[in-house]
Amino acid sequence: MQTPHLLTGHLVKLRTHIDSVPNAQVQYTLALGGQELHLNPLIGQTIRLEHLGQINCSHCGRKTKKSYSQGFCFPCMQKLPQCDLCIMSPERCHFDAGTCRDETWGQAFCMQPHIVYLANSSGLKVGITRVNQMPTRWLDQGAGQAMPIMQVATRKLSGEVETVLKQYVADKTNWRTLLKGSAETLNMTHAADLLLNEAEADLEFLLGGLSHADYQWLDTPPISMCYPVLEYPNKINSHNLDKEPVLEGKLMGIKGQYLILDTAVINVRKYSSYLVQFSS
Repeated sequence: MQTPHLLTGHLVKLRTHIDSVPNAQVQYTLALGGQELHLNPLIGQTIRLEHLGQINCSHCGRKTKKSYSQGFCFPCMQKLPQCDLCIMSPERCHFDAGTCRDETWGQAFCMQPHIVYLANSSGLKVGITRVNQMPTRWLDQGAGQAMPIMQVATRKLSGEVETVLKQYVADKTNWRTLLKGSAETLNMTHAADLLLNEAEADLEFLLGGLSHADYQWLDTPPISMCYPVLEYPNKINSHNLDKEPVLEGKLMGIKGQYLILDTAVINVRKYSSYLVQFSS
């Protein structure tokens, strides 16, 4: 008989790690109220998630009617550097113009080495992440395969490279496709070669005049990730905690930041800073 669990606290994104490479089993942990719960053993069991009617900003702690930018109140969203427009559009980084909302934060977050990568989640896509966020970024997206292709000196340059490459390949994950099943396995090395050949002229125009200190091509083998899913839904029903505070059902799997129940799916990260109670 399984031990029941009861946790209460403000939601944050699910913590992830992989137990081995190159074919890695993804492990998930729910952190609530100072407690941690390994979720993989709960696959196949009934769980219950209830929104208790309160949202608190993850930065200042004040109560807010709505969570902005995945966890912030409106004033913090307006002033914090991690909520600036350039976070979603890194090629628009304005650190060098001296207008960063917080130069210390920008130095630590944006003026650091970044990776340009290819991933296979709902299909082939290009993305960027800080060097120290591999493989977390790929796991959060539910990628079944991923491969770094370039390392660059700053977030802005990674965004500029991504802007070039997304003319030829997607830069977004289709979440509905993601939750319908595993993506068809790709030859990632071959896909990278085709993409870079197609974008060669555009990349040469962007990178011309830059030095080895600014960017370097990588020769890193792809890795594959395996998600704990018993069964994918035939019909995807997305649960909204604002309209229906209680979600209950059998946990059929976890992929990306989605809990897949036999009753509905929910993007945990979307409800960051919501005060909830989780039970199983």
